[in-house]
Amino acid sequence: MKLANQMKWVLEKNVMLVACMVDLYNVGTYNANTGFKADYLNELERMLEKVLPHAMLKAKPNLESRIRTLKRD
Repeated sequence: MKLANQMKWVLEKNVMLVACMVDLYNVGTYNANTGFKADYLNELERMLEKVLPHAMLKAKPNLESRIRTLKRD
């Protein structure tokens, strides 16, 4: 069953998501031994809002779901 409110991810959004995650990692504020600390999704949402102002991406469920999908691929 396909959900009606599923969001389509275009290449530009994927590229910016990965770029912001790399920036977040390089800054080091949200780093942990096994990945990122708990509040990193909110910071990632703020960073993406600056570079993609009309994308309306939310930390949960949009970013959380997409990161899970990218890990799987």
